[in-house]
Amino acid sequence: MLKRFFVFLFILGLIFSPNFALSETANISSNKEEIEQLNKDIEAGKQKIKALEEAMANTQKNINAKKLEAISLKNQLAIIANRLIQIETDITLTNEKIKQAKLEIEALELNIEDKEKTIDKQKKIIAKIVKNVHVEDQKNYVEIMLTNDSFSDFYNQVKYLENVYTDLGRSVKTLRVAKEDLEDKKSKVVSKKQEFEDLNSKLADRRRDLSEQSNYKETVLTETHSSEQKYKTMLAGLQKQAQAIENEVRSYENQVRRKLESQDKIEEGGDVSLSWPTPSRYITATFRDPDYPFKKVFEHSAVDIRAAQGTPLKAAASGYVARTKRCTLASCYSYVLIVHTGSISTLYGHMSSISVSEDQFVNRGDVIGYSGGTPGTVGAGPFVTGAHLHFEVRKNGIPVNPLNYLVQ
Repeated sequence: MLKRFFVFLFILGLIFSPNFALSETANISSNKEEIEQLNKDIEAGKQKIKALEEAMANTQKNINAKKLEAISLKNQLAIIANRLIQIETDITLTNEKIKQAKLEIEALELNIEDKEKTIDKQKKIIAKIVKNVHVEDQKNYVEIMLTNDSFSDFYNQVKYLENVYTDLGRSVKTLRVAKEDLEDKKSKVVSKKQEFEDLNSKLADRRRDLSEQSNYKETVLTETHSSEQKYKTMLAGLQKQAQAIENEVRSYENQVRRKLESQDKIEEGGDVSLSWPTPSRYITATFRDPDYPFKKVFEHSAVDIRAAQGTPLKAAASGYVARTKRCTLASCYSYVLIVHTGSISTLYGHMSSISVSEDQFVNRGDVIGYSGGTPGTVGAGPFVTGAHLHFEVRKNGIPVNPLNYLVQ
């Protein structure tokens, strides 16, 4: 009986020895080789991503250098060419990041699988030990002494039991740490999967950007017939049209605001917060965008938000419709102007159709019409590159950055 007990204690000693403890170095992962290969692939992917990012930065330098040159057709075509290269590089870069995210998810999932197996195994071992320790714990020191042949045997048995308790405590602590590590890895998987989805979405957007820039290049070549003189004439006409639209918008806004104030229908108040007028929040051109194709002709006074042709457009805040510019030609620029409190107004440009009338009151979120901007369609205006909403915010009649007012 005594010999069997010592054999049991010896087995316990093996179980709780450093070679058996729950740790990353002690456990030989069943997926170890696969995880190591994945880590090598991930590292190789990082190097590719770094090289692509450097290539994009160099292309941006070329674009910036061209912007400093005098405006010309040749210069504009060079900028478009570099921008196309940049977008193509970014598409390749995004594809590499998608591959990277997939590899990292796979490696994390293999780690999780191994960790769960190890934790399950250790929990079973601890449960068995606790059960056996509980049996021995019911004996008092007198019983232990009486069942041993000598005081030396009694002392050794007591020391073994003390060691078992110590190792059991360490094992439980290690198990807790392993569980925390497991939860951390699971959290990282969720984060990586979201990153994967975001990258896929970005890839689709950049492919559309590429298509639009290619269309823009073709439009410029078609309209100018590769003639510098025709390009300059085109720019002059565009500048004249932009100024005419700006004058018209200011005039209508001032007239309607004075009329509403005299009728006590609108208050000055503070700034208003604005809702996004489109389901999409993908910005294709920022306010005063340094990359805007006609920046040297006029400043981009809005943000361009990607919106497929015919997307319902909603009022960003409650207010009165000051102007509805309806068109029957593609060269005509169709828009809606809404006056709000706080000296704020909003303008929605490149509309394919308009569903509100001038002097009409609209609530936040009401559909005011549908998006356009596809080249050659009614209301798109000249030199659009693709379907989108031109969204302006004006304070006291002056365009301001819409992103400072849109609720994120």
